[in-house]
Amino acid sequence: MAGVGAPPLAILTAMNQLQIRFGVAGAAAVLASCAPLLSPASERSGAPGLSRRGLDTTAWVEGTLASLSLRQRVGQMHTAWSLGDYTALDDSNFADVLRHVEHDGVGGLTISLGTPIEVAHKLNMLQGRARIPLLVSSDLEPSLMRLESAIYPAYMLETGGATGFPTAMAIGASTRDEDAYDVGRAIAEEARAVGIHVNFAPVVDVNNNPNNPVIGTRSFGEDPARVARLASHFVKGTHDGGVLATAKHFPGHGDTDVDSHVGLPVVASSAQRLSTTELVPYRSAIASGVDLVMSAHIALPAVGGDSTTPATLRPDIMGSLLRDSLGFRGVAITDAMSMEGVGKGYSIEQSAVMAVQAGADILLKPSDITRSIDAVVAAVEQGVIAPARIDASVRGILRLKARAGLARARFVTLDSVHAAVNTRAHRAIADSVAARAVTLLRDSTGTLPIAPEARIAIVQYAPETELKAGRAFAREFARQHRGARVVGRVTPGMSAASLDSIAHVAAASDVVVVALYLRRVEGEGRATIPPHIASWADSLTASRRSVVVAFGNPYVIRQMPRAPAYVMTFGVSDVLEVAAARALTGTQPFRGRTPVSLPGFFAVGDGLAR
Repeated sequence: MAGVGAPPLAILTAMNQLQIRFGVAGAAAVLASCAPLLSPASERSGAPGLSRRGLDTTAWVEGTLASLSLRQRVGQMHTAWSLGDYTALDDSNFADVLRHVEHDGVGGLTISLGTPIEVAHKLNMLQGRARIPLLVSSDLEPSLMRLESAIYPAYMLETGGATGFPTAMAIGASTRDEDAYDVGRAIAEEARAVGIHVNFAPVVDVNNNPNNPVIGTRSFGEDPARVARLASHFVKGTHDGGVLATAKHFPGHGDTDVDSHVGLPVVASSAQRLSTTELVPYRSAIASGVDLVMSAHIALPAVGGDSTTPATLRPDIMGSLLRDSLGFRGVAITDAMSMEGVGKGYSIEQSAVMAVQAGADILLKPSDITRSIDAVVAAVEQGVIAPARIDASVRGILRLKARAGLARARFVTLDSVHAAVNTRAHRAIADSVAARAVTLLRDSTGTLPIAPEARIAIVQYAPETELKAGRAFAREFARQHRGARVVGRVTPGMSAASLDSIAHVAAASDVVVVALYLRRVEGEGRATIPPHIASWADSLTASRRSVVVAFGNPYVIRQMPRAPAYVMTFGVSDVLEVAAARALTGTQPFRGRTPVSLPGFFAVGDGLAR
């Protein structure tokens, strides 16, 4: 490294961790294999991309496989979960993750909730402690959203983070299919820079149930053909950005009304319905070379099963349907094994063995990884699972690692994070997609765009946990229109007296804008407004010139049917708030078309151009 200056902090950290793990000589050997990543960022073209399919990595795959004991092979089939936040080396949470890496020999990590630099640094430390390079994954659908930023409540200070992209449904509303490619590629470039190799996206579920509490705006829409096209674009963009792509949740989680994080949804789809609706996007994603398919914890009693066995544990779904009928040759991964959709009625040991028997190659986040590994090992030793079955899965996993470049380099430099994450180019993509996504479905009073001289009262509704919701919207609205001011922030538990006070102040305005922030939260049921708040808001908007803006749940019009003007953004994020404010004030046009129907109100493709 002579002549290139001081090594970046990440490299020094990696050296230290490798010396602890392998000794000085072993550390030198590993670092030598990572030489492509050890030069300064200015000497590289950026984060490494994916190796070409068909590139000969057989020697590394077979050599690595041969070096592993049975328990180590089963360990490669398990993925542990870790926060991306700062933790001391002796922190108990970090110690648990480290135990899974060193003792259990897990094949991968799923990272969540942290800042980009901290994630990169933590992953480097963990990669340095792993015998076999870790395949790192994350839910980035479609954004490095869990690494966006942090808020310090005492000051309401927002820190920097990854680029916040519009949701999949917002991409579906933009009517430009190429947006899925652009967003997929940008997210992948940011993910790869922090050390993430697998995006658990795209979500290819066809969201054809308005009461779905777990998919919603994570889906591109309800038209199977359009979802299929966007899924294909997203997969290709992800690959070109250097990351592996995952289609989920197989065989289709769109037509459910139960959150699989808290229970087992029962889907009534027949084989014919699956073939013509839910499976259409999977065929497209597989044809586009998607690397992984994630199973859904849903019951399918109309397709040769019962109402208690999740698809994750069914060989006819994960084997016959996925492998034989659809021809998928990649890696099958379960949804989180800690979810109640697969946990109810099965022990950790039972669900682990049944998932492998059904066809899973990777078990994602079991509640107790050690017990899960031990159970699968015991099943092999007792002849319940054939050793060849384990070897086939591990070969597939090692091939993914080789394709991700992990056979030659496992670390990233912190320099690469600053060069690739939240860049001006990526923010421009997010702004452009958001501008096309804002959708106007109704304007019976001709209120939009709002006249420059109008006095505007902004009323915001958001749960108490949405500290950030509405800040960008109000800020941009004030920038575009001098007559706008926020007159009230409504929360779920607000009293009738407080609501009446807000209504009284709003009555003095020319136009009332009611902004509703309804984000889907895992395990917390449907994103709806409490009935007394919805009734109050419906009356407020029906009696005067007003606009309802649905940030997040697009189906909220069912609770406010009399709204004279209705606008949807299909997500809760700064970039969509800014786009909505600009559209309402006439700074940019309304161009979006709804990718989902609103039963009783609007059909797929509806939208007014202004």
